[in-house]
Amino acid sequence: MGGVLLTVINPNTTESMTATIGKAAVAVAGPGTTVRAVTPAMGPASIESHYDEALAVPGVLAEITAGERAGSAGYVIACFGDPGLDAARELAHGPVVGIAEAAMRTAAYLGRGFSVVTTLARTIGRAADLAEHYGVGRFCRGIRACEIPVLELEADPGARARITEECRRAIVEDGSDAVVLGCAGMADLCAHISAAVGVPVVDGVAAAVKTVESLVSLGLRTGDRGEFARPPAKDYTGMLADFQMP
Repeated sequence: MGGVLLTVINPNTTESMTATIGKAAVAVAGPGTTVRAVTPAMGPASIESHYDEALAVPGVLAEITAGERAGSAGYVIACFGDPGLDAARELAHGPVVGIAEAAMRTAAYLGRGFSVVTTLARTIGRAADLAEHYGVGRFCRGIRACEIPVLELEADPGARARITEECRRAIVEDGSDAVVLGCAGMADLCAHISAAVGVPVVDGVAAAVKTVESLVSLGLRTGDRGEFARPPAKDYTGMLADFQMP
């Protein structure tokens, strides 16, 4: 699969997290795949609430539009809430995959059940909703929070140990066969945690990159006859004026 450009979008505006995400994506990308990891020009520094997620979407969609101009064959939305995923699928010619969907679907292949280990408890409901939405709710045996804010994943020297311990508890207490890391900022911890706890640990960034690569290699994209057709042209005003459909 030569000459494929893949755009990986970090929906928050923290450049150091984009670098972590980009490194994880490059590590699993196949020969001939070029990874373009991008940070939106607008949005929250981290995404830890419905409010954050809603305000991240315009930046994500702007990066989809930029990716189309750059010739991107597919896209990864690298936030575990999968913000703007459906809207992005309306805009992109190639496949768009969110890391929560990719991670949970991948984990469902690996045993009877998986647990999600995420950052803050306030995001547990969103993760549970996504598991049901993606049809893997019966595989999800638990969703656990480490109570580490997203930006502290990089700054807190004890973060890796706390996340690892929560993964270990998930295996024992939930009876899970695999663990899903519930934040793109945890991507660089995947190998360490898997070795420490002895079960498969799924990083959504890696899972999404390989999913998009597979779809591109099969010549598949989002169907656009109905719901995911190009949005109808209409006026957008104020700060959204630039988002008007041609």
